[in-house]
Order: sequence, then structure tokens, then C-alpha cells
Amino acid sequence: MTTTNSTVLRVMNVLFWIVFIGFCIKTVAILISFLISLFVNSEGAANLYMGYDMSELYSYSKQYYIFTVSLLLVLNGLKTYIAYCVVKFFMKFNLSKPFNHELTDLFLSISHISLGLCVLALIAALYCKWILKKGIAVPIDFDGGEILFFAGIIYILALVFKKGADLQTESDLTV
Repeated sequence: MTTTNSTVLRVMNVLFWIVFIGFCIKTVAILISFLISLFVNSEGAANLYMGYDMSELYSYSKQYYIFTVSLLLVLNGLKTYIAYCVVKFFMKFNLSKPFNHELTDLFLSISHISLGLCVLALIAALYCKWILKKGIAVPIDFDGGEILFFAGIIYILALVFKKGADLQTESDLTV
């Protein structure tokens, strides 16, 4: 059973590395296409990333375009950082002593970053609705509801890990 668990953890570690690398690539691709659309060719806004057509917003207002794409970049950057924290978690996770304060701190930081990501996504969604009232459609869906759910679950798990780390530390002191 232990070899099965460690095999599953190794596979999950590899999968999270893949997710982290994928988020890095996506964030950098958006950044590069954004910079190209700003400084090289404004036609790049028509196909910003994976079919995001922001040309209407760019032609309406360059400031709105910059702010919207900046929000997209920050949100993707935060997702990338969360993926990095998860990779870090799996690198430091030990099945023989699963509860420690370092992992608890990582869990808490993931939950706090996720909560900030949710708030920022909700602000971005309201901003896009405000732009839509001006008659310009933004093809990006900034939905923060599932991120809030994720942040809540991670926070509860962080509290369980904190209690487990406290109990494990107490147990180590009594032995």
C-alpha cells in the first residue's frame, strides 16, 4: 500500500509540474502577444491569445485594452504562482511525517492567494460588464465563483494540516 501511495504521489507531482509549465507558457504567451500588439503591430489585438479578439476594445480605448489585458496577465500570473506553490508542496511532502508547519504555511499561502485571485476575478468581471455597457464586448470570462470555492476548501485543509502539525510536534516532544 505504501508503494502505491508513493507512486500516486510521484505521478501527481509530475502532473502538477506539467500544469505549472502549462500556466507559465500561457502567461508568457499572453504577455508576448500583448507587448507585440502594443509596440509592434496593433493588429495583434485581433488574436491576442487562443482566439481572444480584443481589437474592438483596442480601437475603442487603448487604456481600457491595457487594463483588461493587465488584469488577464495578473490573474494568469497568480494561477501560475499557485501551481508553483503546489509543486513546492509536493516536493516537500513526506508520507512518513505528513504534517509540518512548512507545509501548513504553504497551504495557508495557497488559500490566501486563491482568495485574492477570486477578488481580482470578480473585479475584472465587473469591469468587463461595465465595458459591455459601453457597447464593447470583451471575450474573456473572468469568473471567480469556483476560485472562491477552491480557496475555502484549501483554507479548511490548511487548518486541518495546522492542527495535525501541532499534534505531530507535541507527539515528537513527548517521545
